[in-house]
Parts: sequence; C-alpha cells; structure tokens
Amino acid sequence: MFDAFTRVVAQADARGEYLSSNQLDALTKMVAESNKRMDSVNRITSNASSIVANAGRSLFAEQPQLIAPGGNAYTSRRMAACLRDMEIILRYVTYATFTGDASVLEDRCLNGLRETYVALGVPGASVASGVQKMKEAALAIANDRNGITQGDCSALMAEISSYFDRAAAAVA
Repeated sequence: MFDAFTRVVAQADARGEYLSSNQLDALTKMVAESNKRMDSVNRITSNASSIVANAGRSLFAEQPQLIAPGGNAYTSRRMAACLRDMEIILRYVTYATFTGDASVLEDRCLNGLRETYVALGVPGASVASGVQKMKEAALAIANDRNGITQGDCSALMAEISSYFDRAAAAVA
C-alpha cells in the first residue's frame, strides 16, 4: 500500500520524469483538505460501534430470516461474527479515507472476501445491504458540519461513499 505521495513519486520515478504541475497541485489540494479528512475519519472511528450496531439492527429488522433458526446470523456466535465482519469493513474504509487510497481496503479486506463468503454460505446481498446501511450512517456523521474544519466536503464525502460502494460490490 502506498500513500498518495509515495504513489505519485513512484509513478514519476518509473517513467523517469519530474512530478508534473498537475500532480503537485493534486497533492497540494490533498494537504489542504487533510484536516477535513482527519475530522471525517475521527468522527467515523469515534462512532464505529454505534454505526455497526445500528446497521446490524436495521439489517436484521429488514431481513428477520437472518436471525431466525437456520438463518446465517442465528445464534449469538454467528451474529457476533457478522457484526465483527461489518466492523472490519468499516475500519478498512477509515484507513482508505485517511490515506486517500483504496488499495489498503482492496488488498487487506476485500480481496477474496466474496469467495470466503460463498464458501461459508453467507448471503452476499445481505452483507452488501449491511455495508450500505453503515455507509448511510457514516456519511451522516462525517458530513455533520458542527465542530469540524469548515469548507466544501462534497468530494471527500463522494470518496468515502465510493469506498463503501466498493465493499458492497465486493461481497454482493
């Protein structure tokens, strides 16, 4: 996994070129936006347990067959595993948000996850629905304008949204 700076330098080095003004401008913008990025990560991290718990509660209310006898989240052990997986996905979304790079999410969390779920008989569509519920809650928390660095956060919120969308697509 490379952070945005290392990735840009490695790409320029591989081509034997100096950094372009566009690359420098993009990195300068990322630095300028870093407080918003850290505020968003901090808010999501600080509320992670409620994001996961509420997403799980909502998912199980919409799909009660999951927690009924014979369901994939039936028994407290299986439900705990489901919530643990949701928490891991959320944690890696925060890592990707902090670095501005989806590779950590892809490489260390999503790579092979669908295959694992298929092998275990986990309904991917249900997991994807849970991820979407976490996305909605996380974006609402991260986009709350009170007590954070002011400015337009639309690009950052779209970026965060894209990480959740990648996760949902990876398990569906």
